Amino acid sequence: MSFECPICGRPVRQTKINDHIDSNCKDFIEVVDGSESSSQNTAPFSDFFQPLAKKSSLKSIPKAVASGTPGQPFQGAKRNLPIEERGATQASNSDDAESAVPSADRSERRIKKPKPANAFEKAAPLAERMRPRTLDEVCGQELVGPNGVLRGLIETDRVPSMILWGGTGTGKTTIARVIATMVGSRFVEINSTSSGVAECKKIFAEARNELGLTGRKTIIFCDEIHRFSKSQQDVFLGPVENGQVTLIGATTENPSFKVQNALLSRCRTFTLSKLTDSDIISILNRAREVEGPNYSPTDLVDEELVAYLAAFADGDARTSLNLLELAMDLSKRPGMTKSELKKGLTRTLVYDRAGDQHYDTISAFHKSIRGSDPDAALYYLARMIQSGEDPLYIARRLIVIASEDVGLADNSMLPLATAAYTAVEKIGLPEARINLAHVTVALALSQKSTRAYRGLGSAFAALQEPGVAGLPIPIHLRNAPTRLMKELGYGQEYKYNPDYVDGKVAQTYLPDRLQGRQFLEDRDLGTRVDPELPEP
Repeated sequence: MSFECPICGRPVRQTKINDHIDSNCKDFIEVVDGSESSSQNTAPFSDFFQPLAKKSSLKSIPKAVASGTPGQPFQGAKRNLPIEERGATQASNSDDAESAVPSADRSERRIKKPKPANAFEKAAPLAERMRPRTLDEVCGQELVGPNGVLRGLIETDRVPSMILWGGTGTGKTTIARVIATMVGSRFVEINSTSSGVAECKKIFAEARNELGLTGRKTIIFCDEIHRFSKSQQDVFLGPVENGQVTLIGATTENPSFKVQNALLSRCRTFTLSKLTDSDIISILNRAREVEGPNYSPTDLVDEELVAYLAAFADGDARTSLNLLELAMDLSKRPGMTKSELKKGLTRTLVYDRAGDQHYDTISAFHKSIRGSDPDAALYYLARMIQSGEDPLYIARRLIVIASEDVGLADNSMLPLATAAYTAVEKIGLPEARINLAHVTVALALSQKSTRAYRGLGSAFAALQEPGVAGLPIPIHLRNAPTRLMKELGYGQEYKYNPDYVDGKVAQTYLPDRLQGRQFLEDRDLGTRVDPELPEP
């Protein structure tokens, strides 16, 4: 049975493959008629038991052959070798083996190259590959700009423990990693889901040892620090205060509400600005220049599409880069047009039902109704509904607005808002959006009166005065459910108003100390005049 030599490609009997290779591919070659060539050396026994014919020829034998099992096909031995060893074998024997092999045969037996060292980096999404490595590459943040306060602290190696507060995709993680690189500190990233109190204490011990042995500081980066529990935040107090570690916390929510005051007082808070459309365009153009050749996108990914993606990203660099990566892939599909490409690039509104966007949007909605601007109110209503806000939450706020802002000016608005809540509860979305829009517009167009609301606020303010909260109730207003209370005179001098003409009686209701005090004002609204209003 003949076998094709893996080096020269000529037919050789399977039992003679090792001897054929020992002869530098010159002997034991099968001829067309099946008989062996006259130049071969015949042997009466199988070469499974025979030693190698020439010791000197070992230098020209690839490692794959030397390590194989004699008498077995060469390919089987080669397949058992790791990729790295095959690559090394090919390089070390190129002078001997390649010189005896035709160029056509070399391409057939090419050995698979090992994976590059940066395989993980290439597998990362575009947003990760384009992450800035220096402060000069960070876009849109004056804090780390040429004259930025934080940049000055970094360059002088006086990095304090800090909280980086900003929206998604503004560069919080990037800045933290660049800081660790610039100051040469040991950098440890943790998160609330995998790093409990015990894990944090272990990191602190390692940081103390590192500082004592090498003098190198440790920076601990806590992403989404607002998700850390109270016990997790408490464990940082000591190490941060004594400088054992430098804490850099990143959060998308207001740290005043989500980070404990004790930890917040030990850190400096830096607010990162929301990236503008021009910042996003700069980031996307840089990505097109650096990564564009790897994708070979079509002409559909042009400046106009980049501006379109920047507007959709809403200040989120990560979202914009993810959209660009998707656009470069979709643009290569046959028959793809720019309009279809835009439709394919969907985006979830930047709205966190549990974060600042939740409170900011409902606040803007309320204030638009108070300002009698139905257009703005409808815009914020649509934004909340599309983003998945609970419709009952919106309906409850409308009930509050009906009393707080419209109040006595139109008493029909409170039952209307209450009815809308019932309608939303019974119908649900998407139809309930119509009920919410009905009440929203009605409240926005109504006359406004805050008399009742301001009057209640005045009463609460009075209770803050010394002694006012505990003033005795006038005796004629007190309830007398028992005989003893009646004997003490509770309620005896009270005049029942319905018994009198028009219900008018000479009777006081406030405690003596507050007699003549007026909480409810006569006017519905305030008296200030906005100087920016045009002259009447």
